[in-house]
Parts: sequence; C-alpha cells; structure tokens
Amino acid sequence: MRLAPPNRATSAETDPVALALLRRGLVAPGLLAERQRIKERGAAAPVAAGVRALEADALALGYLIGPRLHAYLSRQQAPRLAALGHGLLDALASLVGAHVPHLPLFKNFPARVPAGTDDLFVLRMFAYIAQPYESSCVLCGKEGTVRPVSPCGHLVCLTCWDLDDYTGCPICHRRIDEAVAHLDAATWRPSGAVPDDQALDPAAAPRRAVRLELVECLDDEVHAAVGALLARRTPLREQELAELDALLDFVGHRDLAWLPDVIEVRETRAHVLHRLVTDPALADRMPQALDRHATTATDLLRLLHLCSGGDAGMRRPIARRASLPRRLRRLVLARLNTLPTVALLDDLHRHRDAWLRTAENLHPFEEAARHPDAALAFAALRGTVPAPGSPLDAVLAAAAERHIALVHRHRGRVRYRTWRSHVETALRDGADEQAVALLAQRPGELLRRLTVLAHRHTGDPTEFLLTVAEAAEQAAPGVVLAALGAVRAATQPARPRLFFPAGAAARLWTTADTRRRLPADLGGELEQLLVEEMLRRAATLPRVQTALLDPGLADVLAPFAARTASTALLDLPRGSTQPLPDGDVVRLFLHWTEPEGVRVDLDLSVAMYDVHGVFTGLCDFTRLRFGDRAAVHSGDLTSAPAPLGASEFVDLNVSRLLGAGVRYLVMVVFSYNDIAFEQMTDAFAGVMANPPGGSPGRRGPFAAGGEPFQPQRVEQRFDLTGADKIATPLVVDLHERRTRWLDAKLAGSGCGHQVGGYSVQLGRLAVAADRYFGAGFRVSMWELACWHAAARADRVMVRDGAVRGYERQPYERAVDFAARLVHAGPAEHDETAQSAPAAFAALLHGDAELTDAARVYALYHAGLDAARVERLAAADLVAQLAPMPKPGD
Repeated sequence: MRLAPPNRATSAETDPVALALLRRGLVAPGLLAERQRIKERGAAAPVAAGVRALEADALALGYLIGPRLHAYLSRQQAPRLAALGHGLLDALASLVGAHVPHLPLFKNFPARVPAGTDDLFVLRMFAYIAQPYESSCVLCGKEGTVRPVSPCGHLVCLTCWDLDDYTGCPICHRRIDEAVAHLDAATWRPSGAVPDDQALDPAAAPRRAVRLELVECLDDEVHAAVGALLARRTPLREQELAELDALLDFVGHRDLAWLPDVIEVRETRAHVLHRLVTDPALADRMPQALDRHATTATDLLRLLHLCSGGDAGMRRPIARRASLPRRLRRLVLARLNTLPTVALLDDLHRHRDAWLRTAENLHPFEEAARHPDAALAFAALRGTVPAPGSPLDAVLAAAAERHIALVHRHRGRVRYRTWRSHVETALRDGADEQAVALLAQRPGELLRRLTVLAHRHTGDPTEFLLTVAEAAEQAAPGVVLAALGAVRAATQPARPRLFFPAGAAARLWTTADTRRRLPADLGGELEQLLVEEMLRRAATLPRVQTALLDPGLADVLAPFAARTASTALLDLPRGSTQPLPDGDVVRLFLHWTEPEGVRVDLDLSVAMYDVHGVFTGLCDFTRLRFGDRAAVHSGDLTSAPAPLGASEFVDLNVSRLLGAGVRYLVMVVFSYNDIAFEQMTDAFAGVMANPPGGSPGRRGPFAAGGEPFQPQRVEQRFDLTGADKIATPLVVDLHERRTRWLDAKLAGSGCGHQVGGYSVQLGRLAVAADRYFGAGFRVSMWELACWHAAARADRVMVRDGAVRGYERQPYERAVDFAARLVHAGPAEHDETAQSAPAAFAALLHGDAELTDAARVYALYHAGLDAARVERLAAADLVAQLAPMPKPGD
C-alpha cells in the first residue's frame, strides 16, 4: 500500500500555516485538510499498515516521522489517518518539488538521448520546411505515416519520429496534447509514488532530511514562530514574509497583543505597519503605532511604497502609484512633522527620486499649516517657489526661520545641504579627520567605508581606532561582520573582488582587486577590535553549561544579502560549499509551468571550464551530450502548459568530466524567450544525488533510467523568482568534489539566451567566486559559533571524529580563547564521545545529545526534535549579536 501524493491537477493548495510549521519540522494535524473524499481514495487499510505506508511515503520525500507523531497517527481511526496522510504528503511534496509530474522531452532519458544534436537539428528543420500535407515523408519516403501534432500543427512522420520516445513535438519540442492521455494510461506514476516492491531504508534518507514531530499546542507554536520572525535582525526573504502574513492571519491582529515593542528590521516593520493601516478597525490606534514604529522618514516611505503595490525594500520600481486615502496622508504628514528636522531633511534627500514621486500623491502643501516642518522639508526637496504673500509662503518662511541653521532661501527657493554631501566634500578635499567626525554620527556608514578611511589614514591610529570602536558598539551585527570581511580582504593578498549590489535580485559581478593593501598592523588591530565587539555582545546572552560545535561549519558562511535569497529546501547562505553527494553521477533538474496564453521556454544548461577558467564545453539544448556521456541533457521542451508543465534534466558524470579536463561546472537557467521568472505559474530547479539506473531491456516511459525525478534523492530545491531571466544558482568544483552555492542572477537583454552568449562571463564568475570565498575573508558559521561558545559557555566540546573539550583559562582573554577554538588549538580534554548534553549547539548535522529547550543551529536537521529544542536559523545566530541598548534608550 502507498499513500502517494495525488497528481497536481487534482490537488488543492496546502494551508500556508501548515507549510510554515513543516519548514520548522512540526506537524499540526488540524491544518492538514482532506484533499478528496476518502471513498475516492479507495478502501482504508488497517491503521498499523497505514502508518507504515505513510512513514514510507514520507521517507520517499526525504522526511522522517518522529516518535510522538507516530504515536499520534497510530491512535487515529483509519479514515482520519488517510485524510491526515494525504494532507501531509501533499504539503511535503510541494516543499520538495514532487507536487508536479516531471516529464522530460526524451522519455528514456538518460539512456536514449541522441548523440548527434546537429544532425537531429538538420532533420527537424528539413521536415519543418519541406514536409507537405497529405504526402509521403520527405525523410523516409513512406506514405500514410505523416500526421499533424496538436497543438502546434507540425507534420510528423510516425516512422521517423517515434512519439513513444517523446513527450513533446519532435519538430518544435512544444508539449503535445496526446501526451496527457498517453502517459496517464501507461506506467507513469505521480512523482512521489514508490513501487510497493521497492524497499525504503531510513538510513538512505538524504542529507537534508527533516524529522517531523507533533505540534503539542498550535497557538503557542504559531505565536513563537511570529515572535521569531519579528525578532529577526536581518531582512526577511519573500518566503518568510509570506509565512509571516499567513501566521498573522491565523493569530489575528485586532488587539495588537502580538506586536512587540521594537521590530528591529525596518523592512519587516514596514510590512507589519502596512497590515495595520489597511485595517479600518485600527484607525484610532494608528497614530500611536506610527509614533512607536516609524522612527524615520524612510520608514514611512517604505510603508507608502507597500501601499502602492511595491516592496518594503523599495528595490522594485512602481509603474503607477495608487492614490492614498486622506486619512493615511494626514497620518504620514503628521508623523513626518514630529521627526527631528535635520534627520527628516537628510532622509528625504537620501531617497530623493522616490520621495518626489510619492509627494505627488501625498500633497504635502495641501494643509501646510497642520505640518509646517514637513512642508518645509518637501519644499527643500522640490525646490518650490511659493507665490509671494500666499499662505504657503508664510508657513515656509516661519518654518525656515525656526531652522535657520539648516536651511536658507535663495531666490525664493528653500535650500538644504545634506549630510552626505558634507561627507563627500570632506573626502574629496582631503579633510579626512572631518570626514571621520561626520561619519561617526552614523556608525553604520562609518563601518561601510572603513577600509577607505583606513587607507587614507596617515596619523596616529589611536584616535581613529577609538572612533571605529565607538561606531562598532552601535552598528548592526551584519554591518560589523561585513566590515570585518572587508578589512581582511584589504589586508591579505589580493583576490578577485565580488559584488552583490543592492537590488531586487542578487546580481553578481566581479573585478580585479587593484587597491593597495592595508598595513598588517592596522588591519590586525581593526580585525581584533571588531571581533572583540562581537564577543562583548555575545557575553551578554544567557550563559550555558555546555556548548557543542562542529568544525564542518567552516564551509558555511554567515548569511549576507539575505533579503534576495531564493526560497530553498536547504537554507545554505551564499558562498557556502558542501561536498558533492556520494556516487559518481549528479542530476540537475528544472521544472516550470507557463501562465495561460504565454509560451515560456526555460533552458537548463551547464557551462564547463578548466582549472584556469577557460571554456571547454557545454551541455544544453544545442549539445545534448558532452564527451563520452560525461554530461547528458534530457532534451529541450519549448513550452510548459498546465497541468503537466515541463521538466529538463542534466546528468553529470564526475569521473568522465574530470577525464575530459573539466574542473568547474556552472549551472545556469536561461529564459530563452526573455520571460521573467516571476511570471511563471510555478518554476523551480535543484540537484539530485546519485540518480537511479535501470534495466536497458525494460520498456515504457523512463524504463531505461528509472523515473527521472525521485524526491528522496533531492539534495537542494529552490524557487526561480523575480524579474530576472538568467539564474546562476551554483558552481561545482570537480577537483575538490564540492558545490558552491551562489544563488545569483546575471543581467541579460533580448531573446535567445544561451550559454554561448555568456561563456566568458560565466567562466570569470566561477573562478572569481572560488577564489574569493575560498580565501576566508567572510565570517563563517564556524567562527560565529565559536564566538558564541567562547563568550557564553563554561565548557565547549568540539566534535571532529573524536570530541575535544575546551575550557577558558583564568589568564586567557575572551578573544584569545575564541581564536583557540577557531583555529583548533590545543584542548584541555580529549574524549571519544560527547560527555554531556549541550544547551547550545552549532552543528553540520543535528544528530547530537541536547538538553530540553536547547538552542541549536544545524545545517542538516535530521535528528533534531523541533518540539523539544529551539531550532535557530543562521540569521538568528547573527541577530543575537545585536548592539545592546544604552541606558535610557
């Protein structure tokens, strides 16, 4: 018996709250609704057999049923168990990508993929151009074998083109209508299904497997999840924002009891305020909410951006701004009027273009006497010349007189010189001390320019270091970590520079580092200063008796540019590396479903480079095979109508690729006809480990190579989103047998995107990413975990085969103890196993002995009981190092 997920065509959407909890390893049975009536599923099996079947199906998707969930399921009646099982499997299938059928162009991929791509193209084009209707085949000469294919209408000879080998038209590769009925009638099964005779071994679960446990109290778990998201000190990704909305809908927000006093991340704050201002029932409480949570003009700009259909990060331009309700306009202008005038003027000029567009709907001069300081700031922004003697002229004149140190009138216009312009002028004129004094007013800006200021510094470093230390005390932890990485990059030997510019997507580009190096003594002092600040903050967190660390986290970077990170099955920060899965073959996959009425052609491609980054070949729709089957493409589908969509695969044989002189592989997804990923109904890609082989003698779809998509073997699955058309998710280093997660986009314009047009750019990217991230400039999760443990734990255990026990000595400074941990220095104790349960842990795999309520970060969650311990994300470990509020704040 199997409780395999149903076909997507008949499956309903899963409750978003259920999905949010499942990502945390928790199952709330009440949220898993029935997908169809039980009688349509067939007769219910005995409960014990049904639970075993459910465990097997969950394992086939890469999830493990925990003991308390197992006990709960075993107590259910058979109909209830069946309903819960189908709901759970539907939800898990959507997470891993098994909620859709995966049908490549060539049904017998990878065994029967044509080798001569050019010859195949010539035959396709000749048949397309020369084949007349109701005539003999122009290729083989047989009569009565030519038929039109639906829906494209191309004439296909059934002798030359065996439709049993294709899921699309052999000429244009568009999906053909007959494929639906043919595949349903044949041996195809939904992707989550597992044959009854195929054994499933829990030990064969993938690295990214998650242990699922029962939610004991749904309200408590939902409130805890809301609190964790609002407490983040790094911007939430789109997936997390969607989860927050779903959780808040479940909680309800009329009483505002869930709203904390402080929401640190301004984008999250704007997102929450937007929910509040759109609720008429909260109108009387909105002034107080804005006074508490909108502390700058930019906070209000983010809110207005959301009200016009934009995003809180203001990264996507808005084509047409919506008209604002009078109540909201008055609220915003009233709040702007209460802000410090110098900060208001600076914030308006910092986002000048956005505020100019917003002011068209805000009408700041409509009742200027109500908010004179706000009207003055907009007049300075716009360069307004009021009519002499008008009421507006009187209001602006009175306001300008109150702020005469900040603004002046020039030919009737209000003028203001921004803080940023003062900084740039000081730097341009060589007034470095003045520039440092100005930047010290904004600690984050000083740290972002730290290496520039350090390069220019020529005097006694003592005062400069004191200024940096004061700025570091107030800066956000992500800014401190970025400054630490920049100092290391500027001090150590030059490597390629890698940039992730701010924007709606992580657009990656690289250039050579031609800057002169920082003196080693100054760079070392700056680095120690920043590390000491992180340790000082960690020391204020609750102490624990025992901490457990895993050195494997040295390959995992602390998160940066997180707001543009893709929704992924494995939450791996950009730049991190992980070993290739065991086995000699790795399979890449892509699936997409086009919107109705729009044909979309996505292409899964692999670009190949040697050790120097020189282009050596490719595997894509123009070359279905590379080398001696070193890489094999499943064929190019050029449309993806619902409900089947389209899938493409590429098999990579590591040994054969190495024999062909390939070192780097770049995985790329192109939108060939220039349709943005965000327009797709569904679009995702990923990596499978050790895809199954098959018996060449078998017949039927996918018989020669097994089903092309098997969710248990999925190592990573990520969504393709945003307004981009070229995604470069990862780079593989075959020499090191490691994958580096980039999650980046490339800029491109026009149609016909393919590897040939980007081969040089992709090669530079592969080598630069390897050298930059491999240099160790950026802080790793291992280093971050060592800081936490060194400052908070009485004893630190490091497991690396054996277990080494560390204790801070009385004479040892915290920074020296942390360095001893980071660099695997001498330990006080050497043990064969973990000697005590840990209350804090940072691990590669979650298979450790932990105390109840332990706080643990693990890249791979298998073994973690989410109902017993508090699972931390990488961003949480960073967020905990936020600056401490000063007395009186």
